[in-house]
Amino acid sequence: MAERRRVGYSVRREVLDELVVEEIAEKSEHETALSDKVRRSLRCSSSRLKSCFLSSVPVFSWLRRYSLRDWAAGDLVSGISVGIMHLPQGMAYALLAAVPPVYGLFSSFYPILVYFVFGTSQHISVGTYAVMSVMIGAVTERLAPDSDCVNGTSWAAEANVSCVEARVKVAAAVTCLCGLFQLALGLVRFGFVVTYLSEPLVRGYTTAAAINVIVSQLKYTFGIQPQRFSGPFSLIYTVIDLCYLLPKANIGTLVVSIVTIVLLIIAKEVNVLLVRKLPVPIPMELIAIIIATVISSQFNLEAQYGVEVVGDIPTGLQRPVLPDVSLFGKVIGDAIALAVVGYGIGISLGRIFALKYGYRVDSNQELVAFGLSNAIGGVFQCFAISCSMSRSLVQESTGGKTQVAGAISAMVILVILLKIGKLFEELPKAVLAAIIYVNLHGMMKQFWDIPMLWRTNRVDMVVWIATLILTVLFNADMGLVASIAFSMLTVIFRTQLPQYSILGQVQDTDIYKPIDSYKQAKQIPGLVIFRSSATLYFANAEMYSDALEAKSGIDITKILSHKKKQDLKRLRKEKKEAKKAKKEAKKQAKKARKEAKENKGYYPDRTLPHHIILDLSPVNFLDTVGVKTLRNIRKDYGEIGVEVVLAGCQPCVVENLERGGYFNEKVTKACLFTTVHDAALYLCIYLFSENNKSFFGNYTDFLRIITMNPAT
Repeated sequence: MAERRRVGYSVRREVLDELVVEEIAEKSEHETALSDKVRRSLRCSSSRLKSCFLSSVPVFSWLRRYSLRDWAAGDLVSGISVGIMHLPQGMAYALLAAVPPVYGLFSSFYPILVYFVFGTSQHISVGTYAVMSVMIGAVTERLAPDSDCVNGTSWAAEANVSCVEARVKVAAAVTCLCGLFQLALGLVRFGFVVTYLSEPLVRGYTTAAAINVIVSQLKYTFGIQPQRFSGPFSLIYTVIDLCYLLPKANIGTLVVSIVTIVLLIIAKEVNVLLVRKLPVPIPMELIAIIIATVISSQFNLEAQYGVEVVGDIPTGLQRPVLPDVSLFGKVIGDAIALAVVGYGIGISLGRIFALKYGYRVDSNQELVAFGLSNAIGGVFQCFAISCSMSRSLVQESTGGKTQVAGAISAMVILVILLKIGKLFEELPKAVLAAIIYVNLHGMMKQFWDIPMLWRTNRVDMVVWIATLILTVLFNADMGLVASIAFSMLTVIFRTQLPQYSILGQVQDTDIYKPIDSYKQAKQIPGLVIFRSSATLYFANAEMYSDALEAKSGIDITKILSHKKKQDLKRLRKEKKEAKKAKKEAKKQAKKARKEAKENKGYYPDRTLPHHIILDLSPVNFLDTVGVKTLRNIRKDYGEIGVEVVLAGCQPCVVENLERGGYFNEKVTKACLFTTVHDAALYLCIYLFSENNKSFFGNYTDFLRIITMNPAT
């Protein structure tokens, strides 16, 4: 990087306080009436109607500009490549959702077409996603467990349906409700909710979800049937039960799993090595499925070795069925968690590609798009979807330019559903579990975030680890709630424990830095400039006052107590003298009042500063407690002769001070200065008056401070 050229500048103006600034800038007191705002928002015109329609249905805004010559070939290759990936991933993630594999193919078809119409990201690949699938599986297996489905007391028994039908109904209901939540939030412009999902939280959460996914698939790898646990610590109980059942593992299933995992890992490495030479990645997952299906059917692995296979895969599309509304009350918490996680992952990945390729992703419209995808998908008995990092990267790297690639991938799935789905009925479930393991290796690499965050931001590292632990212990839904609550607590702790500092002037400049951190920052004689790194509100107001007392070295409580004792002693003396000579006492009292009036605002203790400047530039709002704290600080320090002024207030803070009653007849906006340097200049000139020259060594020191240049 070239060396930065240093440019000097000179500004000549008067010292400005808030009253002068409002006069110069001609502050407007006019506020738009609520009725006018409502009328303006309801006003309709042809251009506004067109803009609203195009923003609500984005496909019409970009499809009319679609370039067949520049984009069609890339979208075609990309769509076919991603469609091939949808086949194994859709079937595998259906196992995570505890529904038949064909429903994973449905979830890779209907939602993609909906997102094609309403989505704003050009590169993400929506469809089945491991984290969402395992969250769905937790719900389906909780409401329709393996045992007692028909004769027990579960919801399936009440509805008089089989386990498979019950789980499909539960998955469709929670997916539809999840979509309705997302749609409602999108319509009321609540896309900002994703800001509460920080990157460390999302990465810690997805890592924990990957651990849940791996544990949930071990039963297919070893060919065992562990007991189903729910609630807190269920993952730990499941691992213990798996260890207990390991001696009963099916050797044939284990061999299939190991061979598939090894071959897939080798294929992944080959793809990485040949990424520049291959036009498209080798679809090893599809090849593994085809080879495994052929071997399974030829050697009859299910009958000969007890290897569990996929089973019946019906051909054709699913007819729409309204979800069971009676289930909504039982899955409302799960639906909210799915809505937040699915949208958070989708918008995060969408913004990465948008930043890379220079277009905009509308966060509110993305909520609507994901909401409609899930709500309509639930009607067609799909399970909740989001976007996949692996598929999105393939869609981008193979030349995909728009969501036409997504639509083409949906057409690939349509062909599979209508024609060749039944060919995979002999596919071992262990192969699908192996595909899941290999696809999760990217998430497991996120453990390297811990040393990186240790070096960069340890609070974020704590959030990452806490999210991982809470999600592992309390499962996906409750773990998400607990993780967000913990993340919010860290924000509160940061505002409650800010950095307090006394500022000094950097010689010959108008820059003020903490004197503890900068050697050339010198404290101006007679002034204390105090700053907090956080805003001032009810949670840290008391600490703000305590820190000011500690940093300034002024024991305000002790001094006020001493002053009150002196006042009481004087009053007692006056009363005693009044008994001896009433007339003389009146003269003495009159003299005392005159002296007090002359010395008001001045305290004879020269060890105390004459003024305190509170730098409020980091403060972005003040609540009633914050305003009251500033008012009390001014009152208490004023009683001991130390005047308090404010500097660097933002307009919203000035408004908070006005509404909070900080100003009165004696305290005006003249005590609010535009910058710290304005306040320091004004007070330096005041302190150099005849009575206060002792604060400065000589006229040269005084002149150097107020001119920012060495005196000549």
